[in-house]
Amino acid sequence: MTGISKGPIRLFQRFSSTTTTFTAKATPSKDHLHSPIPKEFFPKGYLLTGIHAGIKKARPDQSSPPLDLAIVLSTSPHPTAAAACFTLNAFRAAPVLVSRNVLDNSNGHARAVVVNSGCANAVTGKKGIEDAWSMVRAGDALLRAHGFASTISEQPTTTTNETLVMSTGVIGVNLPITAIVNAIHTQSDPSSPTYALASTPTAWDATARAFMTTDTFPKLRARTFQINGSTYRMAGMDKGAGMIHPRMVGPDSLPTSLHATLLGLILTDAPVSPRSLQSALSHAVDRSFNSISVDGDMSTNDTIIALANGAGIPNERKVEEIDEVTDPDAYNIFRDELTTFAIDLAKLVVRDGEGATKFVEVSVENAASYADAHAIASTISTSALVKTALYGEDANWGRILSSTGSAILSTPLDPLTVSVSFVPSSPADSTPTPLPVLINGEPAGVDEARASEILGQDDFGIVVDLGGQGVGGKERAKYWTCDFSYVSLLKSSGGVHLLISVVRCRNTSGSMEIIVVETVCTASAEYRNPELG
Repeated sequence: MTGISKGPIRLFQRFSSTTTTFTAKATPSKDHLHSPIPKEFFPKGYLLTGIHAGIKKARPDQSSPPLDLAIVLSTSPHPTAAAACFTLNAFRAAPVLVSRNVLDNSNGHARAVVVNSGCANAVTGKKGIEDAWSMVRAGDALLRAHGFASTISEQPTTTTNETLVMSTGVIGVNLPITAIVNAIHTQSDPSSPTYALASTPTAWDATARAFMTTDTFPKLRARTFQINGSTYRMAGMDKGAGMIHPRMVGPDSLPTSLHATLLGLILTDAPVSPRSLQSALSHAVDRSFNSISVDGDMSTNDTIIALANGAGIPNERKVEEIDEVTDPDAYNIFRDELTTFAIDLAKLVVRDGEGATKFVEVSVENAASYADAHAIASTISTSALVKTALYGEDANWGRILSSTGSAILSTPLDPLTVSVSFVPSSPADSTPTPLPVLINGEPAGVDEARASEILGQDDFGIVVDLGGQGVGGKERAKYWTCDFSYVSLLKSSGGVHLLISVVRCRNTSGSMEIIVVETVCTASAEYRNPELG
């Protein structure tokens, strides 16, 4: 047998007479990425929970059934604005199509969000669409049970549906829709022993956990911010570890190209008009979730939803929605707060990338346009050669240049003005010292010891300066990516019939090894992924 092992665990198994063992690098601890959040940071006017609906099956090592259904209700006395960005994948899942329909028909309003994990409801035909609408109707019925009946209709084609839905999990499998609808109905009566809707930090945490599939920790963040002298709150959760290279647009945009699912939900108690919430979310998503990559694959289900319910307005103040036309200064503050918050959530997905051992920020500076800077950062971040070099801690900046030069741009590059540097991580109160490897198209003479020190860190950066791109450009863009490791390949394959031809790695003494496997392998049970999608 030929195998790659991590400690005593065999990762690959081949049916032959020889055995070779390699040691997989341990992934960094993620314990610090999930910690309690004070109650005062969470937005007002929301009830939410995460419960078990029976989509996921409990494993023998679990003491309680896994949470697989998240429910969020806005209880604000004010209308709740809603916005979303959806995947551009040609095989958009049923919940994507249905939620887009709800938003279009409600003029950007919604009061409920229902999310299931364990089944993506993607490529499921007419039955999948019917099931997604069943989730909408069940969510609307729950709103009526909680006293929000004036704008809700039982018909799925009117302008009065106010429930958005998201799904994540295995593709090509139908939802156990009866179990899901029954689970939603259990939250109708506060006196019921199964009722779990609440606004406590525990309820927020349970909701985030119900999003999870291959994630190793619940991704939950919250903060406060100020606009026009009032303090508002924003909280959000997302999920994703594999099948991560989103490209999402708002419901009014048309697909232009095809690039485990990324889902996100951001809730605020600030009063924002629907059109401005959508504008702000589209801006934020382009600079956050559309700027991350784990494995370079776009999901069928990628969705980011934002709700703004105005519940944080002080009682003595008149309701004045934040709007980009009537109050552009307030809008710009909100848009920028939403963008930095979305970036924080997006980074959590990269840090939880399947098998990732490195977190790398790719910055492209002094470009002719933001689009050109973003295109180059994306090409570098998705390059398999760059990502395997990151895992091998190899300062092979030629791969970075090759990716830079292959990006499709609106303005041609001038190779003689391009510079590349590696940037070490450093405390927040200090400025790191970059290590130049290319200056204005000329090799800088790499300090190998310093390069190894930087690339040996769990976090570091790559900066590509285009030198104005020949037109004096000053635009910049950032992307966040991770490395490709042995375990990345195993988890991406689901642990079954993985074909590897060449794996490059760098050993601790600094020499380069090329390992040719060329075999069909199966992963040990510890690494098999039951929830691809």
